[in-house]
Amino acid sequence: MTIELVDLVVFGRHGYLEEERRLGQRFLVDLAVDVDETATASDRIEDTVDYRKLAGLVREVFSGPERLLLERLAGAVADGVLARFEVVERVRVRVRKPDVVLDPPVDHAAVVVVRARD
Repeated sequence: MTIELVDLVVFGRHGYLEEERRLGQRFLVDLAVDVDETATASDRIEDTVDYRKLAGLVREVFSGPERLLLERLAGAVADGVLARFEVVERVRVRVRKPDVVLDPPVDHAAVVVVRARD
């Protein structure tokens, strides 16, 4: 079973450019976690992942220490999910920077990180 959070909007002081870190910017995060299907029969939140806690972890990472790369942000979220939620078997994190300025223009820049338990 997969639990998804799509388009979480978070603010952070991250980016390769000093100005991005000084001013901060918004990021969009998609999170998908694979867990056992026990909760489909038990109807107990203890048998799954509380998505409010997943959203809280994303907020913690983005309000935490500065990171230069989207890759590092996505990796920190993925590592945090696996460390904090034992029922998660696999996690997929997509971090988008919607306000990126490039020539030619783009809708967003994004990184996807996938991690699974050994």
